Amino acid sequence: MSVKKPVVVVTRKLPDAVETRMCELFNAKLNLDDHPMSQAELIEAVKNADVLVPTVTDKIDAALISQAGEKLKLIANFGNGVDNIDVSAAARKGVTVTNTPNVLTEDTADMTVGLMIAVSRRILEGAKTLEKGNWNGWSPTWMLGQRIWGKRLGIIGMGRIGSAVARRAKAFGLAIHYHNRNRVAQQIEDELEATYWDSLDQMLARMDIISINCPYTPATFHLLSTRRLALMQPEATIINTARGEIIDEIAMVKALNDGKLAGAGLDVFEHEPAVSSEMMKLVDEGKAVILPHMGSATIEGRLEMGDRVIINIRTLYDGHRPPDRVLPIDS
Repeated sequence: MSVKKPVVVVTRKLPDAVETRMCELFNAKLNLDDHPMSQAELIEAVKNADVLVPTVTDKIDAALISQAGEKLKLIANFGNGVDNIDVSAAARKGVTVTNTPNVLTEDTADMTVGLMIAVSRRILEGAKTLEKGNWNGWSPTWMLGQRIWGKRLGIIGMGRIGSAVARRAKAFGLAIHYHNRNRVAQQIEDELEATYWDSLDQMLARMDIISINCPYTPATFHLLSTRRLALMQPEATIINTARGEIIDEIAMVKALNDGKLAGAGLDVFEHEPAVSSEMMKLVDEGKAVILPHMGSATIEGRLEMGDRVIINIRTLYDGHRPPDRVLPIDS
């Protein structure tokens, strides 16, 4: 006797190996041309699917969830964060939400350190000089950057990614400082020779580089506000591979333009995919290095994300609790 396969709607194109396995296990409805689904398409999906597999680009809010049919049992997010999903609304509807934690840690940490080096050593400016044919040869005073060895790095959010950044940064000779909701275990502090700051304001005022590695929640919206950005040293730089909304982007652009900050390395933006013209001017002026949300973009990472999504779906339909279930904050 055959078992009816759950209808799984996938909102974006996933790696072929992941999609193939999904087709083997489920009645998978794929998005082969990778177009961002419209609101109407998402409504149709939640009305007819047993499982919705969205990504960070899909806004799964309370209004959309209210349209869900009785079949929808799981929203299996293809991503580490769930700030694109109203988890509380899903819970009220009786829909489980899962994510794909731990698979992006090393990739995001790699990108964070890459941006630190790119900003400090003016790598993008150098590459553009060659592209434009403006290089006239080596000079002892041209394109001088800053070494990162011996600098103080302040990490906001010492979770898995923040800790992975710290381990890499320590190998590059940076002194590790951090601010976190809770102090990490003494063993980790000892391993990283890390200094804990209970006060974010106090840490910001003393660091050469700030790396944002905390999750985006209502409490971290504009965590780096106009006031807090003003606390930073004018020779300091900001690296953000978390979420753009954690920084007041307008205030940061102004600080960079006014010489109150030395530079920024950004993989995320407050209003993605839009990037302001003011931000692009900073790139042209060598004050910022920006990337199009590439921090998790490795083959290995995407395949692991797909595996986690599949495990969560199979576990639920085998009658068990998915391993990556996300609970509402107010639960």
